Amino acid sequence: MSISTSTPPSPGLKKVLGPVQLWGIAVGLVISGEYFGWSFGWASAGTLGFLVATVLVATMYTTFIFSFTELSTAIPHAGGPFAYARRAFGPTGGFIAGFATLVEFVFAPPAIALAIGAYLNVQFPGINPKWFALGAYVIFIGLNWIGIGIAAAFELFVTVLAIFELLVFMGVVLPGWSLSNFVANGWAGSNAFNGAAISGIFASIPFAIWFFLAIEGAAMAAEEAHHPQRTIPRAYIGGILTLVLLAFGVMIFAGGVGDWSKLSNINDPLPQAMKVVVGDNSGWLHMLVWIGLFGLVASFHGIIMGYSRQIFALSRAGYLPAMFAALSPRFNTPHRALLAGGVIGIVAIFSDEWVQFGGQTLTANIVTMSVLGAIVMYLTSMAALFKLRRSEPSMPRPFRAPFYPVFPAIAFALALVCLGAMVWFNGMLTLLFVVLMGLAYGYFRFTAHQRHSAAPDDMLATV
Repeated sequence: MSISTSTPPSPGLKKVLGPVQLWGIAVGLVISGEYFGWSFGWASAGTLGFLVATVLVATMYTTFIFSFTELSTAIPHAGGPFAYARRAFGPTGGFIAGFATLVEFVFAPPAIALAIGAYLNVQFPGINPKWFALGAYVIFIGLNWIGIGIAAAFELFVTVLAIFELLVFMGVVLPGWSLSNFVANGWAGSNAFNGAAISGIFASIPFAIWFFLAIEGAAMAAEEAHHPQRTIPRAYIGGILTLVLLAFGVMIFAGGVGDWSKLSNINDPLPQAMKVVVGDNSGWLHMLVWIGLFGLVASFHGIIMGYSRQIFALSRAGYLPAMFAALSPRFNTPHRALLAGGVIGIVAIFSDEWVQFGGQTLTANIVTMSVLGAIVMYLTSMAALFKLRRSEPSMPRPFRAPFYPVFPAIAFALALVCLGAMVWFNGMLTLLFVVLMGLAYGYFRFTAHQRHSAAPDDMLATV
């Protein structure tokens, strides 16, 4: 016996998104990862080691997205991974996936906001980048507040511009690119593949994940999509192909224009790489800084959209206080959820004086924390896929994972490898993640009455 997924939960969100808009959200959520963050992986792995890590991670994401799409079309719920785990494993499974997704989506925006500040600081060196980051939160929380239709149109616009700019970057630096620059000391600072190179490959995994992190967030817009059974597969398949091509293109082109080690610990690797080719005062450089901001803005704006839907869905189901499930009377958007995630992000931005782990920059630590949440969520989602195939074989599945069970098994196995590497190389951050989960689980156990009094939701009902 299966339970229908056709009854939408209440309160509801407006259905205004088509396949192109959803593709824009899927790519836009991620595309800032092509502009910054990934180059921190060069510091531990070198260019060649990081290339190996990226191949592994790209394989994981490709198989994951083809498998995840089955869940997002069968259960088109604003909670995304939370809803799938809740349906498969009950309330505790929902808690694990919901917490992990919140960590991913709430911690990613401050890292992107700091990168926005770093890019603007190139043009306005006298202004503290953190104030630019704060301004980004104010502007894009406001834009998401006024409606998903306007927000999605803006997201599509800036995503297309960001893709165009990445292609321009590759074309402009091509005359200065050489293979010898890219491979020089490419195995963790050495020309020889050895134990340090292997260690560096595993240590760089979080930054390879940053190339693709949050693409799954488009599932949280499922309740706002027209015909999600058709639009979600098109958006996801087109999105992952777009991002794989851009990730490898940007990494390879940036690594071959000079001394790549100078780009390995900064928030603006693309402008600095372009400087090597065109100089400090080129119009191309200024164009990259200004238009390149669109890539950061696209992800920042899209992930704000994602975290607000996750907080909204968790609150509506009784996992968080019901006040965050309220919709704006005028715009029908989850305004309180938008503000809640914004407060956490702004605190993170201004906390670098007392948050230091492992000698990494604040941005690198925030990236790693966000990735930890993502990997736990990926594992939970793939486990939910296997469980639902067994427990609800007759559930309507408009899109079925190809090569099942091989694809989800590959995604699950590679996610386990990534999680092991991250725990091994980021012990303090892992401990912080576990402590936060423990505190959240305490809240979960003591607030069962919230879930009992929540409005019925067929999509979350466990068979």
